[in-house]
Amino acid sequence: MKVILTTDVDYVGYMGEIKDVKRGLARNFLLPKNLAVEATPGNIKVWDQKQKIVEKHQINRKEGAESLSAGLSNLICTIKVKVGEEGKLFGSVTTQNISDEIAAKGFKVSKKDIVLDSPIKETGSYDVIIKIHPEVKASIKVEVVNEEEQAQAPQESAAASETETVASEAKTDQDEPQQEQENQE
Repeated sequence: MKVILTTDVDYVGYMGEIKDVKRGLARNFLLPKNLAVEATPGNIKVWDQKQKIVEKHQINRKEGAESLSAGLSNLICTIKVKVGEEGKLFGSVTTQNISDEIAAKGFKVSKKDIVLDSPIKETGSYDVIIKIHPEVKASIKVEVVNEEEQAQAPQESAAASETETVASEAKTDQDEPQQEQENQE
């Protein structure tokens, strides 16, 4: 069944395109939700007149995708996870985890746009492709780290600074008796 898409529909097409889809998809999903109209000669004429609006929409969408790609190009996402023996994760890092981390950095990316070659099941650094637009892709670096190591590192630095503080106080205490002896002479 031929339909004209009235909005962008994931895995089907973009607004204004005439697509040949299965009848069930058209009748049960696209037409009831007003995501498409049947491609009759009358509807095709109406959509030809609206083609300028569609072209502007596609240009704006591509420009927005290019600006998002530029913002994401230098992004490094650090994901803290629980890790078992030999750096193996309990579970895996999913596209949802990556999407949440990107959102925390101030960018809006759908988990459907993130492309993983294989599930991330070990700690390390990974290059992840984000398909923002059919013509625009971005690559980000995702670092998967052990959350326990991340928690231990601040504790160790706090312990080291505490040791330095205690040592400097002890040194100051040792200097005071020497100054008192010099003052008495």
